[in-house]
Amino acid sequence: MRKKVGEDFPIGLKFEHVSLQIDTNWKLGFTGRNGRGKTTFLNLLLGKYEYSGTISSNVSFEYFPFHVEHKENYTFDVVADIHPDYEHWQLMREFSLLKLSEDVLYRPFDSLSNGEQTKVMLAVLFLKENSFLLIDEPTNHLDLHARKLVSDYLNDKSGFILVSHDRAFLDNCVDHIISINKTNIEIQNGNFSDWWENKQRQDNFELAENEKLRKDIKRLSEAAKRTSNWSHEVEKTKNGTRNSGSKVDKGYIGHKAAKMMKRSKSIEQRQHSAIEERSQLLRNVDSSESLKISQMTFEGSTTRRSMRERLPLC
Repeated sequence: MRKKVGEDFPIGLKFEHVSLQIDTNWKLGFTGRNGRGKTTFLNLLLGKYEYSGTISSNVSFEYFPFHVEHKENYTFDVVADIHPDYEHWQLMREFSLLKLSEDVLYRPFDSLSNGEQTKVMLAVLFLKENSFLLIDEPTNHLDLHARKLVSDYLNDKSGFILVSHDRAFLDNCVDHIISINKTNIEIQNGNFSDWWENKQRQDNFELAENEKLRKDIKRLSEAAKRTSNWSHEVEKTKNGTRNSGSKVDKGYIGHKAAKMMKRSKSIEQRQHSAIEERSQLLRNVDSSESLKISQMTFEGSTTRRSMRERLPLC
């Protein structure tokens, strides 16, 4: 499967010059802060939004959770809507892996628990041949035991992109991570913990380099200011504004001023280079302010509480 994406995202999101190649056997975890466009990206693959560029694939994309229009129908009717050509014995094999009993097929779909509905939809979608699943937050309605069961189930499957905020869930069933960062989209081999360790290492390196360059810029700025002051003083001497009673060698002073100007330009260029280098850092370092609560104030018998909260994005 080959995807080349360079599109305008809705709700103000935009990615340019993005090129991704994804193997249909990969088990990808999908990560990125809320609002970065994970669901939008999945909808692009499903063909729901217009975009520029190309998305080419030899498989069809299937989205979980599947939209069930008539939940009052029996579950076997819902299964047939999702996959009309399924084989019953194959479905029973998937049910067995997910610890589902056959009798759920003969109950109204809306009478199933949320966890049972999740398992039924996953079982049927994975039966569809030549498909690639886009699984969006399957753990929302699963207890701890069911999460482990579904995670083990996905670990035995391949060919999907999984969106989840559950780190342990991701670690158990993915072998690649696709991440939407502040400035790019990238794919790394390994599970979520591998990706997180690499990101922390890169962030720490960029922060250290940023601090070093910040000090260099401050030092160069001070040097540029001193050189500018020296040049000004030399020009005053050249023009006779300082020690006006003495004879001034304007040729010598002019030469000295030129050297000072050259040095000033050199420092300025180094300063701009340092600023440019610093601008390349912290591309994908996410920061958020911690919770801030102001102290309560008391006025006579009336209590007035002033609270200001700043919460990081999830």
